[in-house]
Amino acid sequence: MKELSESLLRIVEVDPSRDQRWETLLSRLSGGLVYHHPLWLEVLEEAYRYRPQHLACEDERGELLGILPLFHTQGLLSGHCLSSLPRTPVAGPLACDNRAMTYLASEAIERRDGASLQLKLPDNCLDGRVAGLVGTSWRETYQMTLPERPELLRFGNSRNHAQIKRAVKKAEKQGIVVCQAETEDELRTWYDLYLDVMRRVVIPPRPLSFFQIAWKRLHPRGLLRLLLAKQYSAGQGRTIAGLLLLMAGETVFYAFSGWRREEQDLRPNDALHWHAIHDASAEGFRYYDFGEVPTNNPGLAEFKSKWGTERKWLYRYYYPAPRESAITILDGRNPIYQLAQSAWQRLPLKATVVLGEMAHRLF
Repeated sequence: MKELSESLLRIVEVDPSRDQRWETLLSRLSGGLVYHHPLWLEVLEEAYRYRPQHLACEDERGELLGILPLFHTQGLLSGHCLSSLPRTPVAGPLACDNRAMTYLASEAIERRDGASLQLKLPDNCLDGRVAGLVGTSWRETYQMTLPERPELLRFGNSRNHAQIKRAVKKAEKQGIVVCQAETEDELRTWYDLYLDVMRRVVIPPRPLSFFQIAWKRLHPRGLLRLLLAKQYSAGQGRTIAGLLLLMAGETVFYAFSGWRREEQDLRPNDALHWHAIHDASAEGFRYYDFGEVPTNNPGLAEFKSKWGTERKWLYRYYYPAPRESAITILDGRNPIYQLAQSAWQRLPLKATVVLGEMAHRLF
């Protein structure tokens, strides 16, 4: 689309759940993600009580050319922040052209009401475009480009592909069946596995209420899917692993997972991703995103790399420029983080939920 003069554009605050133009534009733009969807914004607002300030760029005819979802947050340590988006790996402005994207970012600075601004983007497209907006690479994400037909899927080199295929066959021989969760009770069962994983990797868990709200709003629209790996023996099945997917537009995100550590030799995670990726390809998605990896987790990076993924940097943009400690305090190399790691892994699961809520209030 031809770039328009800024004088012909204006920035307006909108309610994405009521303004159909938001979702219409989202469906038209190739970079649109589930995290831009009005229903994801509803999940964040209901689960965390954030105050919204969603911006849109429109032309003289009232047609939307860009959107920028924003929420105000208040952390005890981070202070007042205007973010796109909190509790979300990537969102940021989405627009038909660079002029509209730049205008949205500039207006977010003007309308931040004294808050610090944070924008989370999949690339560095805002570098040098907005005065005072400071960008930095954050973490690498691992993304797989999907073929048009599932039978054309190949996972890395021939050795990796063969190893993954053998792992899936092993899971099947051990009675592992992959299926989609259909009830909230299955979600609750998976949540206990998720808590155990979050304790092991020393990440504050989301509360069960967050997942229940997401299930209620996203699952009926096909934007959320929970795949479960169940082991069957003598006709009885038990859940030993599961992954929660978020999907819209061209991309499926592997967002959350849970598994029994003592049963990883059954290879349920390989079976889960095998099915998830094949389903995504069959349903016409273009990308399967394994998500970002913290700097202190080489094992996770190796797991995500073996599927033939491409590593891409995610970026964070700030206004004003943040203090270094505000960016690195939760980095795995930080001494404070390292001291807390051992103690966290010994906590009861219910205690991690309580402390996770406290951590979310800090930042």
